[in-house]
Amino acid sequence: IFGPGGDQPPDPEASRARLRDIASQIESAAGSGISEDVLAQGFIDIADRHMAEAIRQISIQRGYDPAAYVLCAFGGAGGQHACAVADLVGIRTVLLHRHAGVLSAWGMGRADLRTVRETTIAEPLETVDPASRANDLANAAREALMSQASPGEIVTTRLSASLRYDGGEVELSFPWPYEGDIRTAFETEHRRRFGFIDRDRIIILAALSAEAVIEAERPPAAPKRMAVSNEPHVRPAVAQGAHRPDADRIWRREDLTGTSDIEGPALITEASANTWVAAGWTARMTGDGDLILERGGQAPVRHLTSLRPDPILLEIFNNRFMSIAEEMGLALQMTAASVNIRERLDFSCAIFDSEGGLVANAPHIPVHLGSMGESIRVVKARRTRELDGRGMRDGDIYMLNAPHAGGTHLPDITLIAPVFLEGDSEPSFFAAARGHHADIGGVTPGSMPPNSVRIEEEGVILDNLLLAENGTILEDDVRSILASGPYPARNIDRNIADLKAQIAACRRGGEELKSLVAEYGLAGVRAYMRHVQENAAEHIRRVIDTLEPGAFRASLDNGAVIAVRIDPDREARRVKVDFTGTSPQTSDNYNAPLAIARAAVLYVFRTLVRETIPLNEGCMTPIDLVVPQGCLLNPEPGAAVVAGNVETSQVTVDALYGALGALAASQGTMNNFTFGDDERQYYETICGGAGAGPDFDGADAVQTHMTNSRLTDPEILETRFPVLLETFEIRRGSGGRGHCKGGDGVVRSIRFRSPMTAAILATRRRTSPFGLAGGEAGSPAGSRLVRAGSGVEESLGADPVSVNAGDVLTISTPGGGGYGPPCVTESQPCSHS
Repeated sequence: IFGPGGDQPPDPEASRARLRDIASQIESAAGSGISEDVLAQGFIDIADRHMAEAIRQISIQRGYDPAAYVLCAFGGAGGQHACAVADLVGIRTVLLHRHAGVLSAWGMGRADLRTVRETTIAEPLETVDPASRANDLANAAREALMSQASPGEIVTTRLSASLRYDGGEVELSFPWPYEGDIRTAFETEHRRRFGFIDRDRIIILAALSAEAVIEAERPPAAPKRMAVSNEPHVRPAVAQGAHRPDADRIWRREDLTGTSDIEGPALITEASANTWVAAGWTARMTGDGDLILERGGQAPVRHLTSLRPDPILLEIFNNRFMSIAEEMGLALQMTAASVNIRERLDFSCAIFDSEGGLVANAPHIPVHLGSMGESIRVVKARRTRELDGRGMRDGDIYMLNAPHAGGTHLPDITLIAPVFLEGDSEPSFFAAARGHHADIGGVTPGSMPPNSVRIEEEGVILDNLLLAENGTILEDDVRSILASGPYPARNIDRNIADLKAQIAACRRGGEELKSLVAEYGLAGVRAYMRHVQENAAEHIRRVIDTLEPGAFRASLDNGAVIAVRIDPDREARRVKVDFTGTSPQTSDNYNAPLAIARAAVLYVFRTLVRETIPLNEGCMTPIDLVVPQGCLLNPEPGAAVVAGNVETSQVTVDALYGALGALAASQGTMNNFTFGDDERQYYETICGGAGAGPDFDGADAVQTHMTNSRLTDPEILETRFPVLLETFEIRRGSGGRGHCKGGDGVVRSIRFRSPMTAAILATRRRTSPFGLAGGEAGSPAGSRLVRAGSGVEESLGADPVSVNAGDVLTISTPGGGGYGPPCVTESQPCSHS
């Protein structure tokens, strides 16, 4: 109750001070004639409400309505609060175990005694013979447990094996030795959990585990109750009190039977607990000696298809839709093969309505999320117009990366799965997963060439291709496409493995949406998809109500300018976001597809909403977006775009915040670093400084705005690639000065251990992240390459460079801009500065 909330633990001293304050208030109240019973009742009510709020928050955050469940109460005081807490969260049934008052201690006393020993194998299943290691492991577990056992106790050992795909992280456990074909069992379970198998990948025996167990004596069955009359045992001195003012009867739990109900208000006592049956509640004893409390009267009816959403159901569906996208993301991360997706989390998952409108996404990569809906709409429109009349079918999955079809840049491959309900000829929903592949071809390993001038130089273009038909992956067709063109993909096996992981994510989303329909009905789910989008639109309108007109121009290193004007119409509750004046598309690769401008606007306006709502299509409903054809943010098809996704998007966000006067520029770049050869390719975005706001400093060393990926752990980086991470530290003083200071960037040094091709695609090398309202700019970035042996230092420019073993590349990232003039005097600089 006294903690600050969130993930922070309560401060002990603050809690003690709060308790002392409450104690003094109680003394004052008692001295003023307020009875102790009234004070006690007040504290009981506070406790009830805090418990109810905790239950409601946890349940609704996960998308579950607590009213649909039974409340299990235990502990010495659990039964005293159960009815009140249940009423507050809408639960109508409470279960109290026959040992509820001492349930934790009773459970520990009845628990088995066990120990576990495990050893890592990490060898191909077909080539390893772990029999001797399994026996040694079982003996070690048995001996460890027997040292704790009493004479005559029986120790049982159980062996299990953990299997995974080579290059994967998800381990599935099976009894060992396995009776039957363990490979078939692994594939069956993998298909059940993730929707696919990969017959071409090696199965690894990851580990063996031995568990030794001494089983506890099982408790006898609860005695059946004799038919004893439920006559009350009256003890007025105990029954009276603020919490039970109307109680005049008390029952002993040991005297109760299941033959009749006990109407509240009433008190049921036992040696280890008391249970309060509130007015409107009924208690009865089961044959096993458990207590069931039930609320009388009819449960409130909630109309899922009404025009006005139920506030509780709206919050439940908000979080339920979000949790589906999160489940998709977890499936993708767990089954992916590449470091880029599994470790850096450079992917996004979302669910969409039947028209391709974004309903909810997990908190993944912002630049992905505002553009996937356009990809779905393009695919649906083209498939509907197909000359052969085939259209979309259940079990189909489509893929694309084409920038003119809702894509961002070519390494970002989007998979789209239409979700059909039984008997339907048109999809009811869509699930989509976008992942950044480590390589999709192009002139440099990693498919992020800093010097490309045509889209073909950035990799293989995938435009609305059928990846799976009727549930079967068209792998041969996909391999042929990835191997085509002037600059084919370099590691097609890894592409296929990651595509299969994206398929698993889409199938998980489809299954969860079907489960949601089974629970609430199709009409109800569609109604609340509409409600959550309308709710998001209303929150954006409330932001528009507070906006003032504004304009801003932000420059990139190539001389191009992002110009934006924001004009709110408070009467219509709409806002016009106009990019007229932005530079024409360029001959380099800083052109950003229209979907990126849309994603940037969606992201910025969503961040202005203080409440927790899903980022969805409704956020764009009150926004009129103007982006002239042929400008940097709406180039003609065929333009090179690889930097537009990662760099122009960042500067666009900074320009939008500048026009709003809300935030100084953050680092304004993703610092895209790639290296590799024909066998291995790696890509990362490097963190920097965040911009300061009117009343807060910018954060140091964070991924900002349109990127939300993380850096690969050094152990993984150095294990999978021939490099050493020599330096990774905060670049102190790189944030711009101001009343509120910009965040600092970082310094990151990589030593190569074999010859590779390296490249940096970045802006903010010639320009600096701007300050706002008198704040100073952050420091620009830089990079240098020191050659092994000679010590010659080179500046790394826009062209890729060949590196050799021992060469060290150091990247310094920008700091964020400051906000407000630095508050300094001649004698004392401000602490912010």
